[in-house]
This record gives sequence, structure tokens and C-alpha cells, in this order.
Amino acid sequence: MSTHTFHWGIIGTGNICRRMSQALASLPEAQLAAVGSRRQETADAFARDFGIDRAYDSYAGVFNDPRVEIVYIGTPHNLHHANAMEALEAGKHVLLEKPLCVNALEAREVFEKARAQKLFVLEAFWYRFHPIWDEVRSWLKEGRIGEVRHVQAVFGFAAKRDPESRLFNPQLAGGALLDLGCYPVNAISMAYGGEQPTGVFSKMIPAPTKVDLTSSTTFTYGDGDDGRIATFQCTLDLPLPPELVIFGTEGQIHLDAPFLNTETARVGGGSRYENVRVHAEAHPYAYQAIHLMERLRDGQLDSDILPLEESLNVMKTLDTIRAAWGLRYPFE
Repeated sequence: MSTHTFHWGIIGTGNICRRMSQALASLPEAQLAAVGSRRQETADAFARDFGIDRAYDSYAGVFNDPRVEIVYIGTPHNLHHANAMEALEAGKHVLLEKPLCVNALEAREVFEKARAQKLFVLEAFWYRFHPIWDEVRSWLKEGRIGEVRHVQAVFGFAAKRDPESRLFNPQLAGGALLDLGCYPVNAISMAYGGEQPTGVFSKMIPAPTKVDLTSSTTFTYGDGDDGRIATFQCTLDLPLPPELVIFGTEGQIHLDAPFLNTETARVGGGSRYENVRVHAEAHPYAYQAIHLMERLRDGQLDSDILPLEESLNVMKTLDTIRAAWGLRYPFE
């Protein structure tokens, strides 16, 4: 196996970038080479914390750094498209924080740019790469619970209602759906093998800033008469315990706290359940980086766990939900 060390650049210096940098710093095959911020002092402080020797007062500095091979983009949602396009134009592979973009039009442009440049773009849904999810995918592939007929997911927390924060500011593509709801939608997509829903029924309660505070959504599949359905709730109003349950014709898969840091799952039916625990030997965020680097070593430019086309399709579903609410951001 190649011993090549990949040099990473970090775009942004917020909490999510700190967690990702901690994960990368723990991997011998990854080297933190550069960080970019909108302010030099912020970049310098971040670089000191993680032993990075190049700190830039712009994102362009990282994109144009010849040592950087892969960039992790952890900026606010509204910047994902522009940052990813600039990184791809500079010839860098990209690990792009969720959601992939704000809407499917932006996501399609990133998709097409990555294909044209022959570069890897991976959406950073860290949980999809965690070892416990290898078990879940195996159970689904093996038909352990029969045919999937219903998926139920919940994700929410009580957020401070700061109208200028990324969670509530419409200029930053705020709202519960793009910050939290994208996790259940992504998980539902995985459970149904990447199939897009044919019916979307959703209701939303807005925050004072008019972005979505709380919502409940139902998906149907196929012609709507075969009984396949999914439901999810997301909110910035209450600390709803995160949960994912996949119901099949012969059993169920349960994951408690699936979008946080679970190492356990339950599979079975009736009174017979198997409890499975997979100890995570690496930082939870490390597995997505390991996956990306392994695929690059193998000469691959897409993921077999979360293909870029599936990320694009999930973005289309998120668009459909927002359209049902009549929610558009000022810059769209």
C-alpha cells in the first residue's frame, strides 16, 4: 500500500473546522498544511493550535498553495458553492461540509465541475463513514430486516435565538432543515438505496427571522400505493432525542443518537434483537477523511458509500421541502 501522505488545507476556523482538524491531526497519512480565514490573526491562532505552518488571511491563499492536495471546507452554508468551485478550479480535491450547497442548482454546478476537473468531492456527512454504519449497510444489503417499508428519524436541539447567527440568519441560509434536517434526509436516502421520494408532504413553523424553526415531513415512494414511507422531524426549538429506526417486513434497525456519536445499533424483530457495538478506534470525523484518501490511493474519484450523485439528489429533496413551505433565501 502506498505510504503517500496527503496534505490538507482547512477553509474556515469555526468549531466544525476545529473538530475536523483534530481528526486529521490524529491520522499519520494526513498532514495539516495550511489554514485560511478572513482575518490573519484568526488564521494565525488556529495554526498555532494545530501546528500548521502556513496561515492565510484569505481562502484563496489555501486554494493556491501548491502543497495542498485536499481542502476541507467548513464555512457557513451560503459559502459552500463558491468555496468549492474555487477549490476545484485550483485543482484541489474537496471534503465539503454538509449540506453540499444551499440548493440543487449550486450542487449541480459543483458536481459538473468536479467531473470536468477529474477531482474528488465528498460531502462531509461523517456518520455515513463510521464503522457502525458499515454494519447497518450490511444488514440492509443482506435483507436482514426484509424489504424496507418505513423510516423514522428525529433530530433537534434548543438553539439560542440570535437573529444574526448562522442558524437563524436567512442571509446565511439558516434554519433547522439545512443544519439538522439534512441528516435525516440523508439517512433516509441511505435506507432506501439512494431512491428519491416521489411524494413530499411537509409543514413548517417559522422563526421570527422567517427561516424554519420546526418542521415535520413525510415522504412516499414509487406510485404511492406500495406502502413505502418515511417521516422525519427537525427543530431548533427543543432538545429532541436523535433517533433513527428503519422498519422492514421482517424486522427493524434502531440507532439511538445516530447523528451525534453512536457506536451501537439494534437489529431484529419481535422479541429477538441483537445489540451490536462497534468501538470507534479513530476520531468520529476521521473516517470520512480516511475513506477519501483511500479512494484517491485507489485511483477513484467518487465514493461508494456516499456518491456525489446521491448528495445531489438529497439536495433536490431538500429543495422540494423548502418549496412546499415557500422558503427561499434572499440570495437565491
